[in-house]
Amino acid sequence: MTRFSFSIAASDGAARTGIIAMARGEIRTPAFMPVGTAATVKAMKPDDVAATGADIILGNTYHLMLRPGAERVARLGGLHGFMGWKRPILTDSGGYQVMSLSELTRVGEEGVSFRSHLDGTAHMLTPERSVEVQRLLGADIVMAFDECTAFPASEEQAKASMERSMRWAQRSRDAFDLGREHAAHAALFGIQQGSMDEGLRRRSSEALKEIGFDGYAIGGLAVGEGQAEMCRVLDFAVDMLPADAPRYVMGVGKPDDLVEAVKRGADMFDCVLPTRSGRTGQAFTADGPLNLRNARFAEDQEPLEPGCPCPSCSCFERAYVHHLVKSGEILGAMLMTEHNLWFYQRLMQSLRDAIGEGRLAEYATQFVGRYRNGKTLSP
Repeated sequence: MTRFSFSIAASDGAARTGIIAMARGEIRTPAFMPVGTAATVKAMKPDDVAATGADIILGNTYHLMLRPGAERVARLGGLHGFMGWKRPILTDSGGYQVMSLSELTRVGEEGVSFRSHLDGTAHMLTPERSVEVQRLLGADIVMAFDECTAFPASEEQAKASMERSMRWAQRSRDAFDLGREHAAHAALFGIQQGSMDEGLRRRSSEALKEIGFDGYAIGGLAVGEGQAEMCRVLDFAVDMLPADAPRYVMGVGKPDDLVEAVKRGADMFDCVLPTRSGRTGQAFTADGPLNLRNARFAEDQEPLEPGCPCPSCSCFERAYVHHLVKSGEILGAMLMTEHNLWFYQRLMQSLRDAIGEGRLAEYATQFVGRYRNGKTLSP
């Protein structure tokens, strides 16, 4: 049984395409992970998520710890059986949600104390508890517990936050290794921090490599810094991580963000954007996003994206989806989400193909130019 391996099939500049092999299946890289926060990719059934081409999804430690509870999920056979997803699952550490969702947090060396955004009950999340929750959920890829540095941050704040995250990374490694049965078939990823500072990012990377992880993530981006600054950081941050391990840019992003990150050597991504946008009336297309709430679509008989093979585009026209969205019908969110996830997975397949054929630069220029400057029908 394969615990975890990563092989690179082809490279094109800094970009590469390959395979992560795990017991529950292979993950083709570059890979986009749909977000299943509360044990569901919203508005989608598991088989329909798989049909988009997704090899792996993301679950959320913070939300599942609070509801329905990690111990309950474990008693019910683990997250895979609970939600009916047979392929690999990566769980985030919960650190970002603790910081962003709870108004009453206290960060200390031990961990983060906070009050639930659901009912106000007090909780403590430490590296050890985060790893335990992910183990109870049965995650295939476990993320080390970290502190997502606020943006903007002073150099002093970024340094203190990064150093704490590195101490927590060692504790996460130790806690993961103690779960021997789970550790025997799961993988652990460390998270690079350091805000926008190159020196801090380098120190973080060296600390992570000394500890040793199966894969490495770049955290602290997509937090309001903007695409230009994100790309500037990725220009140096990706190369600081081991080339023989998967490199995961957390929380990214828009379609053109993904292309820019792949060009710089990133392998894995997650973002709520395709599902959240689907629920709020935005459809992604090669010519830019469409706002289906706009009255111009009321009698438009085109599919959401001409040429898209997804079931939503194959069966329904913009006028009908516009009606569903304006009426607040659940089917509208389902059709839009389905299309958006197909769009993202088609993009990843196109990137994999372009890398394998040595034409990524040409593909990226064409895609980004069309996406940013195409016939965008948003208001």
